[in-house]
Amino acid sequence: MDNFAGVLDVISGWVWLIMMFPLLGIGLYLTIGLKGMSIRRLPEALRVLFSKDASEDASGDGEISPFKALMTALSATVGTGNIAGVATAIFLGGPGAIFWMWMTAFVGMATKYGEAVMAVHFREIDEDGRYVGGPMYYIKNGLGPKWAWLGTTFALLAIAAGLGAGNTVQANSISDVVESNLGVPMWITAFVVLTLTAMVLIGGIQRIAQVAGKLVPIMVVFYVSASLIILAMHLGDIPAALAMIVTDAFTGTAATGGFAGAAVMAAIRFGVARGIFSNEAGLGSAPIAHAAAKTNDPVRQGAIGMLGTFIDTILVCTMTALVIIVTGAWTSGENGATMTALAFDTALPYGNYIVVFALMVFAFTTILGWSYYGERCAEYLFGPKAITPFRVLWCAAIPVGALTGLEIIWLMADIMNALMAVPNLLALLLLSPIIFKITSDRLAGGRKLVERQEHHPAE
Repeated sequence: MDNFAGVLDVISGWVWLIMMFPLLGIGLYLTIGLKGMSIRRLPEALRVLFSKDASEDASGDGEISPFKALMTALSATVGTGNIAGVATAIFLGGPGAIFWMWMTAFVGMATKYGEAVMAVHFREIDEDGRYVGGPMYYIKNGLGPKWAWLGTTFALLAIAAGLGAGNTVQANSISDVVESNLGVPMWITAFVVLTLTAMVLIGGIQRIAQVAGKLVPIMVVFYVSASLIILAMHLGDIPAALAMIVTDAFTGTAATGGFAGAAVMAAIRFGVARGIFSNEAGLGSAPIAHAAAKTNDPVRQGAIGMLGTFIDTILVCTMTALVIIVTGAWTSGENGATMTALAFDTALPYGNYIVVFALMVFAFTTILGWSYYGERCAEYLFGPKAITPFRVLWCAAIPVGALTGLEIIWLMADIMNALMAVPNLLALLLLSPIIFKITSDRLAGGRKLVERQEHHPAE
């Protein structure tokens, strides 16, 4: 079994190393094709997020507000990658890895924008009146019947990745951190997480969006606020930390303290890989949530969608990275969530419990967000009749993850996570002329994203 895990670990490393190039390349291609719109219009997109156009009063077809669609997508992305993933990137690639995480985010914003635009433009209404969309639908409706196999491939890989990375390993993270820090037996945690998840899933996307719309903003504000307090205490160290991130990205990081040192290639590899793992830009998961938004304007939803990458990586991951660097925890020899907990505990009384609490909530919301992704993929493959059995399967997987070791499941899910990006990236590349045209038509004459306009429902 150990040999098998070793083989999977090697495969996972190579898959992610190879996938870095199309993920970054297509993101850069979309950024150029959109004439930098994803970066230039970032301030305007932030205004849209808090405007009436994104609130419960938003007009248009759909099931949930554009704001809640973003929160649902963020519930699946803001998670262990922001806490443990950032620390691992620094441990393996040095502070310079954070620079490459930033670069991944900046091109990833264009990818997320394109995904959300296509999700709204090519979404469907199922036989129960639900708005459904995502890569499998824009592959089928945008590329035509001859590409249907590609949509099926994406749906199968997404379900496998969801049951692994989106469910069992998240449940395991919760039960492990609760037992280690609070002394609560794993079986109790498994029962509580199972019960809470089942209660939310009964209400479908409406309930998931309602919970995500409350929990995600509160936890992001709480975590970022705690980080800002620590950074205020180390205000004089921040310029040096930022300088280290930039210079080490191109020169590598020398060994110091418990840090073994890292070359430039390690900084690039682990910065990009962990950045993509954290914000999921290009994987094709987020557009499934954005397809349910109440809007007839794909461009406005695309602008809201790209904020997911900005919030996840530029905001939350950067806070984690700076806290780790200014407190000196990155030279401790610790790795993962333990390094992050050490950084917070060094600066604040009971600071490690902030990380523990954040991990618990972020992992739980990830379970909720990915449950919706998997549900929509199951419906695409087998029809609406598959929804209830899938929810039962999803809930049944929680105690399995919470109570067992998951090294092999994690590695397999990691591979599925990378592979599910292949159909999505190919579709985005082939559909890019449509993304560019929809965007240019909508923004012709310098029109604002927050304007009230009448639009025909997306077909």
